[in-house]
Parts: sequence; C-alpha cells; structure tokens
Amino acid sequence: MKNILKLLSVSSLLLITLWACKKDENKDFFLGGTPPVLTSQTNTGADSVSMVPADSSKMAILFSWTNPNYKFTTGVSSQNVNYQLQIDSVGNNFNPAKTAVISVSQDLSYNLLESQLNSMMLNTLGLDTSVSYQMEARVVSGIGANNAVPSVSNVFTFSAIPYAIPPKVPPPASKVLYITGSATAGGWMAAGDKPIADQQFTQVSRTLYEITVALTGGGSYTFVPVYGNWDNKYSIATKDDPNEVNGGPFQVGGNDILAPANDGTYKITVDFQRGIFTVVKQ
Repeated sequence: MKNILKLLSVSSLLLITLWACKKDENKDFFLGGTPPVLTSQTNTGADSVSMVPADSSKMAILFSWTNPNYKFTTGVSSQNVNYQLQIDSVGNNFNPAKTAVISVSQDLSYNLLESQLNSMMLNTLGLDTSVSYQMEARVVSGIGANNAVPSVSNVFTFSAIPYAIPPKVPPPASKVLYITGSATAGGWMAAGDKPIADQQFTQVSRTLYEITVALTGGGSYTFVPVYGNWDNKYSIATKDDPNEVNGGPFQVGGNDILAPANDGTYKITVDFQRGIFTVVKQ
C-alpha cells in the first residue's frame, strides 16, 4: 500500500512539473525592439522654424519616425503601437511637469502646425514672446493603454520664436490686481474700500502677476482689478473647490477660492496668458 501511495505521489509531482513547464512555454516574453528613428523637416528647410500669425495654419515641422518592431517570443508584436511626440525647451530635459505632449495613435508621422507650436511654447512651457529658444523634440513609443515597454527616439533640436496671441483670460485693464477674502489679513473688502498695499500683486509682465502674502488656513479669497469694486473679479468655476487649493484654471467672474488648510505665507502667481494660477507655500 505504501509503495502504491509513493508511486501516486511521484506521478502527481511529475504531472505538476510537466504542467508548469507547459505553462511557461505558453508565456509570451518581451525580447526587445529598435528605438524609433525620428526625422524632421522644418518650414525653413533648416534647424529653425519660422512662425508668424498670418501663417498659423501652415506647417511648422513635419515629423516622421520608424516603427520600433517590438519582438516577443512568439515573434513580432501584432499589437498596435502608440506614439507620443514630446516637445520641450533645451535644458528642461523633457520634465513631465512641463513637456508638451501630443498623442499619436499608430501613425508614423505628424504635421505640427505653427499655431500648435506657438501655443505649446507660450501656454504649456510658459516661454516669452519675441525671444529665440532652442527647442527639442523626440518620440516615445509604447504598447497598449498603459504604453508598456516604452522606447525613446533620437532627439531633434531646432530654434523658434513664439509670437504673442490673445491670453486665455483677459488681463485687468487697470494693470493692477488685488487679493481679498476671509483668508487675508484685510478680510473681505466692501464696496468703496480703499486699497490695502500689502494685498496688491506685483505686475511681472502684461499677463503675469505675483504676490507673497499671509493666508489663513481654510479661509477663502478672490482676485479683483479694482479694490472696493466687485466688477470683473477673477476666480474659479466651483466655489471653494478643494482640488484647487494649490492652484488651477481661473476665469472672469466665478466663485471663491479655498485657501490651503494651514496658516502660512504663500506665493500666488496669476498667469492670464495660460489662464492658470498657482499657490506655493514659502
């Protein structure tokens, strides 16, 4: 009886081992691929791009790249390959926080318009108008919804000068901006109140304002172009939105902005060009 049980145990172990081996044989392992090779043609035929408002709908750069030909143990992948065209300023090292990204599904080329490049430089990268910048572009490939097994192309470097476009939010005609609210030392302003100097922003440029100010945690605030006047205030879409305590998109009109939870000194930047404000603890 013991010999029979021992024989059955050995047979079972052998079957399990064979099943495990068969299972491993059926697995599809990634073997590698070739990074996409990026080629680029600018509208000048050189390593520079010409951009003017009158040509905004014309080509700035035509990008083309090769398929990475991902290979698995079963052969060349039959899955669709997705691509991201990434554009950044030289020296920023394609920082995900600021890099401009265009998703290209399965195609092997992309025609970037002057208006698109100009908007990327101004609104995504926050660059100044009428200044020549060294830019760089690359393509990153991946498979599936999560862009698995990413592969990075060579980098194309070019120069471009962005031109002024209307800001996303009209800046104050007064060229002055104030903060008011329960989160500030002065509290909510009343009609006709005189300006509080400590609550006036510094105008950095035509479309950029900054202030470093003490905020009371959990209070609210908003921005006004004329202190003591509620006309044309600037605020957010949803009143006291907890998702925007550190900043976000803003608009003309809108509702109160919720201050961060903790008391402290904060730097608030209001960017009318991009329609975004930020709140950073100092």
